[in-house]
Amino acid sequence: MPDAWLQGMVAAALERRPATPADGLALLAADDELTLDVVAAAARVRRRFFGNRVKLNFLINVKSGACPEDCAYCAQGRGSAADVLKYPWLDPGEAAELAERASAAGARRVCLVAAGRRPTSRDLARITDTIDAIRDRRPGLEVCVSLGLLQSAQAEQLHEAGASAYNHNLNTSEDRYGEICTTHSYADRLGTLKRAGRAGLSLCSGAIFGMGETDEEVVDIAFALRDLGPESVPVNFLIPFEGTPLEGEWRLTPQRCLRILALLRFVFPDVELRLAGGREIHLRSLQPLALHVANSIFLGDYLTSEGQAADLDIEMIRDAGLLVEGAGEAETADGPPEPAVPRRRGPGTEAPANV
Repeated sequence: MPDAWLQGMVAAALERRPATPADGLALLAADDELTLDVVAAAARVRRRFFGNRVKLNFLINVKSGACPEDCAYCAQGRGSAADVLKYPWLDPGEAAELAERASAAGARRVCLVAAGRRPTSRDLARITDTIDAIRDRRPGLEVCVSLGLLQSAQAEQLHEAGASAYNHNLNTSEDRYGEICTTHSYADRLGTLKRAGRAGLSLCSGAIFGMGETDEEVVDIAFALRDLGPESVPVNFLIPFEGTPLEGEWRLTPQRCLRILALLRFVFPDVELRLAGGREIHLRSLQPLALHVANSIFLGDYLTSEGQAADLDIEMIRDAGLLVEGAGEAETADGPPEPAVPRRRGPGTEAPANV
């Protein structure tokens, strides 16, 4: 990968011009030994448009499990035998309390997610009550909603209820969508996003990587998302739950994940790029590097899986030399380091060595 070519991508992105599909394919095919060069190039773009800030978001699974859709990646859907929590709608007060706690921890947005194909009128009434309860406690908190497929009137109702944004991921490329879901189509998802946008809702739409997609399909989904013009792009890496159709799918490496993130930064130079589900298990110790490409993360847990402890997320952001968006310098300053722990294992002891 010639340095001049990579710098050309940076120059274009700094002018808000996206990478070309050919550039994207070349980036994805880059050797692992060039990972730091790719991250450094994408980091220049990230810093230009987002500085050193990281936006925190918090997921609230307001209704879990028993979804009639057969999405192969989902632990809540039809055909999944995964051992995940299943419960009916949360009380609006309970959801508002969680949102308040997340806001106190630094979250600027909460995302209310309910499993299901599409919301009923009763579901919309419930989500409206939940938004009202959150607004009563935290008026300035952004509220994103994810309820599946939407009709135009439903999207308008959510906007009137005070929702800031609507999340509906495209998940994978159009060509292979039928391989991961048969109960609805790629066109159904596109239609929902277009109706949400027309209703005045900010669009939040991303993808899941690690489901066997080719480089060409990664590039296809990146540019399909760009055509939609989302305000935020969540980047998920497959969590292959035991009991789901995609259990055992471990195709990603930390370096591959970083190249995917860099591609999306070059396609979306000035758009919020959010590290989402699967970051802990796939990026592992390279998560801090990813924060120099993405400018947003989900804090804490996900819909059906536990995430990294929230305090460790904050610590990771600080250690990377970054700041939580909305927090002052004093609030994000490093505290005293953990004291050294004297060795009490290995040679000279009866305890086994740390190997």
